[in-house]
Amino acid sequence: MKERQGRDVRQLPAVPEGHRRCPECDVTKPLDDFPRNRSARSGYGRYCKPCHNEKGKESRLRLHGGSREYHLQRRYGIGEKEFQELLAEQDGVCAICGGADPQHLDHDHRTGWVRGILCFNCNGGLGQFRDSPTRLARAITYLRGTTWQRALIHPGVYQMCSPTRGRPPSPRF
Repeated sequence: MKERQGRDVRQLPAVPEGHRRCPECDVTKPLDDFPRNRSARSGYGRYCKPCHNEKGKESRLRLHGGSREYHLQRRYGIGEKEFQELLAEQDGVCAICGGADPQHLDHDHRTGWVRGILCFNCNGGLGQFRDSPTRLARAITYLRGTTWQRALIHPGVYQMCSPTRGRPPSPRF
């Protein structure tokens, strides 16, 4: 140990070029084993990836009580308590389809405001339609009137037709 300003300072082992020592696990590893960090002078994080992940989990647990609370607070500005209150207002079901146990918080991508809690499929469906009422209205129109159906034109001969093209839909057998 060296003495520095009245304190004992331990000597760290030399680190080869292209490597870094993680202070948590005290192992020298290649730079690829460290997360990138633009704000750090070296461009890499202080801890190796496994230690970095573990420290993040500990921090989220200590500061927020868990990853879910952290995610809700950071992304939507509400906590688990507000999530549960909103779910209770919806009677514990998806705001669109009424399915049980929805877990996805829906928000307006333009304003960031929370709209409700949806099931996985309804939340994904809104995302696929890019939250556009026009696209959803066109999808409804499509579902109501452009389904191609088989029309019997002669015994054993069918023709595909669409109700919007002037032919009535064939009866379902």
